[in-house]
Amino acid sequence: MIYDNHNTFYYKPNQPVMTIHAMSEVHARSLCDWRYEPPWDSYNWPAWENMKKDAIEFGDPVLRASQYAVVLDKHQSLVGYVQFFPMGNVTRLGLGLHPERIGQGLGSHFVHTLALEALRRCPDHEIDLEVASWNIRAIRAYERAGFRIEDTYLRPSPSGEIECHCMVFHPAGLSVGKD
Repeated sequence: MIYDNHNTFYYKPNQPVMTIHAMSEVHARSLCDWRYEPPWDSYNWPAWENMKKDAIEFGDPVLRASQYAVVLDKHQSLVGYVQFFPMGNVTRLGLGLHPERIGQGLGSHFVHTLALEALRRCPDHEIDLEVASWNIRAIRAYERAGFRIEDTYLRPSPSGEIECHCMVFHPAGLSVGKD
């Protein structure tokens, strides 16, 4: 199911199969080799050796096991990754789609899959994510996946302050985890 700008959903047939799995060290190392084109290159991860040595994000095996997962397609190829970051009664999604998968119309299905998994894991949590306001491509995909902008603020970054939106998932009456 995909949502349009009017908070109504429509069925998009033939969506690719995406499954969520624990992130292995092999997966984590692979993410560090991904390279996004400008202006998305700010989302490139440091070299794996540095991530592991400094225990940065998924370079820390405990954090990787408790918060990170990967999304695989039906051929077990890496589609993307997700972080389920707990913040009180909120689960914040951190995510990335494989650079070679960008522009193929997968974004909204990918993000919707992640939001439903977050709800399955923590059914009483609000699910949100943060996105740079200049990233219109991502914002559109998130809106189609059922997210709505609920706050805008400045956030520090390595290149100075950037304007960000906090987007909250509104599943519109979906029944999660009830097959």
